[in-house]
Amino acid sequence: MRLRAMAKVNLGLDVVRKREDGYHDVRMVMQTIKMYDLLEITPRKAKGISLTTNLPYIPTDERNLVYKAAKLLMDEFQVDSGVRMQLHKFIPVAAGMAGGSSDAAAAMVGINQIFQLGLSEKQLMERGVLIGADVPYCVLRGTALAEGIGEILTPLPQLPFCYILIGKPGISVSTKTAYENLKLESIGNHPDIDGMVAAIEEQDLDGVIRRLENVFEPGIVRQYPVIGQIKTLMEENGAEKAMMSGSGPTVFGIFKDRKTLKQAYDRLIRSQLARNVFATQVFHTRRR
Repeated sequence: MRLRAMAKVNLGLDVVRKREDGYHDVRMVMQTIKMYDLLEITPRKAKGISLTTNLPYIPTDERNLVYKAAKLLMDEFQVDSGVRMQLHKFIPVAAGMAGGSSDAAAAMVGINQIFQLGLSEKQLMERGVLIGADVPYCVLRGTALAEGIGEILTPLPQLPFCYILIGKPGISVSTKTAYENLKLESIGNHPDIDGMVAAIEEQDLDGVIRRLENVFEPGIVRQYPVIGQIKTLMEENGAEKAMMSGSGPTVFGIFKDRKTLKQAYDRLIRSQLARNVFATQVFHTRRR
């Protein structure tokens, strides 16, 4: 079985408060894009999980979310055989695009199907949060409002069609770093998440674009100016707007036509500001 583990971008990201348990309550509008890792899962008679990847620095034991997700389901349902899994990574690592969480979600979907566990999408999402806050969304996919620590999800109508340009500089930013650079008490105006949801419901792409905002962005851009340089380059070359996704450092720009997207793609490549450059579009179906 071969599954696509799709990347996401955050169209809007607000941090509401820090909770007593140390986590943060957030409100985010999430969007899947057509950029993905590939996960191949093959059942085998021998017990246990064998995981290989195409990148030598990625762990292949329980430190990997794919391994952890497969083991969670196989242990719960006492699966008496095993699987061989091959993960082909294309989504940049530590990029604010939920690559690891999406890989884990794909593993759960695959294990559920291969061993006929009979779990519904909702039941997979309930288990996914035990692996990571973004995993339930990565099971769901599409356009969604995420609340709580990211696990409370409300599906939204599909975002109007548009093109997406991805640029990731040669740095990595952890979620921990993003929160350390965030001063909640100094946030003057929070992102208009409710307005963005309304714009999506009205199929008003311009209304969505006007409300693109990420509370992590100012602090991370101060620490890594190259992120701001990529944003500026995209907007100077035809992006309706560009923004950092998640905790960064990936920047995405929204374009309305393919020709302008291609010109901006070429310009970003030539600039050498980004190590990873990818031109794609929004993902509109949740079928794997």
